[in-house]
Amino acid sequence: MISYEVFSRYALHAPHAWVFDVSAMFYGLLFMMAGAYTLAHGGHVRGDVLYGFFPARLQASIDLILYIVFFIPGIVAMVWAGWTFAAESLAINEHSSISADGPPVYPFKFVIPIAGALLLLQGLVEIVRCIRCLQTGKWPRRSTDVEEVDVDKLKEMVHVSDQDIAALDQYVTADGSQGDGVQKSGPKP
Repeated sequence: MISYEVFSRYALHAPHAWVFDVSAMFYGLLFMMAGAYTLAHGGHVRGDVLYGFFPARLQASIDLILYIVFFIPGIVAMVWAGWTFAAESLAINEHSSISADGPPVYPFKFVIPIAGALLLLQGLVEIVRCIRCLQTGKWPRRSTDVEEVDVDKLKEMVHVSDQDIAALDQYVTADGSQGDGVQKSGPKP
């Protein structure tokens, strides 16, 4: 959106006042919608100076109590208040007051209860994780997402050893074509 605005402003000489407001709304949307995802991957900040030394069952007990006493009521309040906040914005057809012809704000405000509902669902999943840990004595594995490539794991997965790679290297010449097994002069690929 910002790139389009820069192009529109300088190439077409047609700036839009609403782009600043909408880009700020998209930025907020990004952070609100990332809450449940971050909770699912254990990425939220926590004060675990002592917590990390506790056995898994004690950690699960503490987490379970905190989810039930603080998290669930807090997120339910956020969803309830966010819905009221968004409904009032829709009722008055609220528009941004930052720019002269500001875009409507109510679609952005409806993201608050939606993000809260997703966070609440993930919180329920975390409660189930705590219960599983209390039953088994160890934390269930979290799902993994895009990660750096671990070359050793990749080699293991495709059943290739360093010797296989070295044997293959001697048949490939510097320009990438197959050779006769005799290394030509020049850098190795």
